Amino acid sequence: MQNAKSLFSYRKHWAARFGVAPFLPMSRDEMEQLGWDSCDVILVTGDAYIDHPSFGMALVGRLLEAQGFRVGIIAQPDWHDAEPFRALGRPNLYFGITAGNMDSMVNRYTSDRRRRSDDAYTPGGAPDRRPDRAVIVYAQRCREACAGVPVVLGGIEASLRRIAQYDYWSDKVRRSVLVDSKADILLFGNAERALVELTHRLARGEPIEQITDLRGTAFLRRHGALPPGWSEIDSSLLDAPGRIEPPVDPYAMTPVGGEPACASGEPATAQVIRFEPGKRRLDRDRTVVRLPDFEVVKEDAVLYAHASRTLHLESNPGNARALVQRHGDRDLWLNPPPIPLTTAEMDGVFDLPYARAPHPAYGDARIPAWEMIRFSVNIMRGCFGGCTFCSITEHEGRIIQSRSEASILHEIEEIRDKTPGFTGVISDLGGPTANMYRLQCKDPQIESSCRRLSCVHPGICPNLNTDHTPLIQLYRKARTLPGIKKVLVASGLRYDLAVRSPEYVRELVTHHVGGYLKIAPEHTEPGPLSVMMKPGIGSYEAFREMFERFSREAGKEQYLIPYFIAAHPGTTDEDMLNLALWLKQHNFRLDQVQTFLPTPMALATAMYRSGRNPLKSLKRDERLRIPKGERTRRLHKAFLRYHDAENWPLLREALRRMGRGDLIGNGRHHLVPSWQPAGTGQTPEGARAPRRPASGPSRSPAARGAGRTLPKRKGRG
Repeated sequence: MQNAKSLFSYRKHWAARFGVAPFLPMSRDEMEQLGWDSCDVILVTGDAYIDHPSFGMALVGRLLEAQGFRVGIIAQPDWHDAEPFRALGRPNLYFGITAGNMDSMVNRYTSDRRRRSDDAYTPGGAPDRRPDRAVIVYAQRCREACAGVPVVLGGIEASLRRIAQYDYWSDKVRRSVLVDSKADILLFGNAERALVELTHRLARGEPIEQITDLRGTAFLRRHGALPPGWSEIDSSLLDAPGRIEPPVDPYAMTPVGGEPACASGEPATAQVIRFEPGKRRLDRDRTVVRLPDFEVVKEDAVLYAHASRTLHLESNPGNARALVQRHGDRDLWLNPPPIPLTTAEMDGVFDLPYARAPHPAYGDARIPAWEMIRFSVNIMRGCFGGCTFCSITEHEGRIIQSRSEASILHEIEEIRDKTPGFTGVISDLGGPTANMYRLQCKDPQIESSCRRLSCVHPGICPNLNTDHTPLIQLYRKARTLPGIKKVLVASGLRYDLAVRSPEYVRELVTHHVGGYLKIAPEHTEPGPLSVMMKPGIGSYEAFREMFERFSREAGKEQYLIPYFIAAHPGTTDEDMLNLALWLKQHNFRLDQVQTFLPTPMALATAMYRSGRNPLKSLKRDERLRIPKGERTRRLHKAFLRYHDAENWPLLREALRRMGRGDLIGNGRHHLVPSWQPAGTGQTPEGARAPRRPASGPSRSPAARGAGRTLPKRKGRG
């Protein structure tokens, strides 16, 4: 993988003389107190401003501040007119726009397309503080507020909508968010490198429309305007819907008649040698792959899946080619993904002078997202799991970027010494996947050339380093720091990796579980698991056995809380029935369940849209089972909550239709009873009934979560 210029090697902008702001300003008064007459960059976000590295705007703002730029923040502006976007004046360089830490549509709507009643990233959890498709709306208002100022898009919403993408909420394929927003450039993925380079070049006076060479950026150019020295190849030539022939090596010499004599062990004789015809080899660094046009994928679901497959195959920063997709009379150009940050760069980003608190303008208002992470530490980025329903890969990439042990321990000390309300408990030492810290390919060359979508599916790659020793050492050092009573691991973890290190599981279970550990098998059946790219349920069982054994050895009563997905592509009614039977067998009663939500650009979303499986070469006549329709999705959700009397009428009807009436009755082997409690079963199929006042022994908050593996005993049904 090619080297990249260090984030912190740039000559600082002249405004560095103003020093570090206690908080990045959100008002003119704050700017005046800092001695500023203007901002170089104004960041607009759909989240409340919390000055902490877990919140994108704070991280981006502090990074630009470290480069010498004056950065202001407009957080959750009223988008109904342009005036709030003039609050800090006209920026000298650009507006940087993000919807926040979540896609705005995911933030505002459930998987049933119903409005959410709260927003974790807003003071008081108040809803409706950001618009639908916030990036588009904010960009439009910024252009109205300050005509002629460049507009730069970033964050997860922009990343996941950078090409034509299926939008679940409107049930149609939408154009790239860059086209709809009319912004000048889009930064996707881990955008620190592109952001710093772009800002310095704009400060030097370079026009933004001429900055087209930055990795991790998307921009628009006139259709067909191929830069000098570049070649274009159609994506269908690389992976056409239908049978794919192996590529021909134009330089291979094959004897007429088959195998060369030297390979057979027979004496060599004179043979006619010919060159196999084939296309000339193209320079990957100067080759752009043309995806099907927006107007085509909007109508052709198979070609939409093909475009999604191609994008994911071109996602390794070591070998990815540029992509281009036509939108009307313009081409959307996607440069290859950014080069991952080094450990030193990760440390530099996380060690910036964050206030580690919400902006004082919010007063004592509670911000749920801040309460959730205020005592947690992020130790790494990225995930090589490749789960098809997850957006982490599309945004953060498959290559793990880890912080150093010293940087992590320093942040724990910062929390201990500076965060109000700290009681000695670190609530989470993790990341997207808690136990991928420092796990990477054993060979950098293999890593740079690999095109696998997952390092752990269908099995763990033999080239993957699965050594948990650095993580074990980190845990041990963290919990022995003065003033630290306990260090918990609350992030999800890969149990198929964990079982390879019994020492890690012992360490985790003995010292870092607070009674309950969340884990995500997602399903039990091979069909859904294969399209999710998740391990078989046997891996979960192996981890469960270790977990319970080490808990007993430690003298602790601890439980796993598993998470499952209903109505995922590739799931049949029979799959959900088998999952429900497994849940009952293991005495799981799930209170909160997740129905599959097709997020933009995820591979599972391409499955949902197309009815095809883009994990393999696509065929038009090969279909994938897709649970669609309100009734089907509610049925699958009801199977996960088989114990809820509100779901019993729906389940009885389904079981009879499936020929499984034998599962209706009042015995222990039945799934649902034949009787119905008075006043139940009247809500819409599969919908949650209003929670009734509790009767009998109370249940712990953890037991009211996703699920529990609890033995039947007094007081616990």
